[in-house]
Amino acid sequence: MTALKAPLHPPLTLTILAAGTAAFFTLGVIQAMYGPAFTLFQARYGVTTAAVGIIASAHFVGSALAPPLVGLLLIRLSLRRVVVAALLTLALGATVVALAPTWPLAIAGALLGGFGAGGVSGGLNAAYASIGTRAVNLVNAVFGLGSILSPLLVAGAGGNLSIPFVIVAVLGGLTLLSARIWGFPAIREQPLSTASGRARAGVQVALFLVLIACYVGLEVGFGAWAGRHLQSLGYASFAVIVAGYWGGMTVARILTGLFGARVRPERLVLTCAVLTTLAGLAATQAALAPAAYILAGLALGPVFGTTLVWTTRSLPARLVPFLLTSGSVGGIVAPYMLGVLAARSGPDVIPLALAALAAVLCVVVWGTLRVTRPAQAAPAAAL
Repeated sequence: MTALKAPLHPPLTLTILAAGTAAFFTLGVIQAMYGPAFTLFQARYGVTTAAVGIIASAHFVGSALAPPLVGLLLIRLSLRRVVVAALLTLALGATVVALAPTWPLAIAGALLGGFGAGGVSGGLNAAYASIGTRAVNLVNAVFGLGSILSPLLVAGAGGNLSIPFVIVAVLGGLTLLSARIWGFPAIREQPLSTASGRARAGVQVALFLVLIACYVGLEVGFGAWAGRHLQSLGYASFAVIVAGYWGGMTVARILTGLFGARVRPERLVLTCAVLTTLAGLAATQAALAPAAYILAGLALGPVFGTTLVWTTRSLPARLVPFLLTSGSVGGIVAPYMLGVLAARSGPDVIPLALAALAAVLCVVVWGTLRVTRPAQAAPAAAL
């Protein structure tokens, strides 16, 4: 069993952060790679605009399947053993995508790689959320750095689909090396407020499931389809703008890691949801679209890590891998539905659909705030 009772949080040392940051960097690269590579997939396999989004959805199907298994395995196995196995699976899946001669085999590789990514994310997000606000936001900021680099790797590959995914496999190997040197932190159970009670726990779990699903749907939706919308508007530098979206997300996570303890988690998440809605609406205007997508990244950046910390203040940290499954569902549905909408109504519908999803997120956050408010009476330590 890997959970530790640790009401006093440890300082953020190289031992705690090193291997985790390498893992999150790899996750950022692979997650942000599919959208910018859509045209390369279409060129290699001859698939349509509506169909190409399936490969990103396959990645998230794998991601959805892994966290529940991780939650069960963490009861008996160490976090290190679970995450190492997941990293090997991720590297294998990326290699299959890079070398696949057929479209079905490429989808299978994305599914396998997504399974590995979901295992890494489920285990490490539970560990770092249980450590504190600073830790989870800092490692997720490194995820953003990988996401910034990813579209640029695709754009610089000279039309060669294999190169970016081989790089992902190499990054997985380097992460394994760092884990051998520094290891991974254990999950630390934080003392929870008794105000919420068991009767409210089920409602809280349900709302956090929907909240995380909406958030991941937005993150992936903006990252995967902003480029296509910008292309349709005539922006030749669309890859750079998409990189700016991920860059905005990273900057926001760094700032949250430094100053986020000054704002209650639920209020910060609600503010971010409102700003994301406004950014989606602004992106419907051609002249505002580039800045609006970067604003969306800034607005979405703090949501994930802050939501996980909010969750661990109300529910046991070991539930985090199970909750992350809903995020994978959002990542499955959003890119596929956006692809269908774009094929039927044209790319102009993309920002409007994203704004609608962000509005749903606002409602869900408000509802979650209401049912968790009693559990937030006691101040929580933030690192």
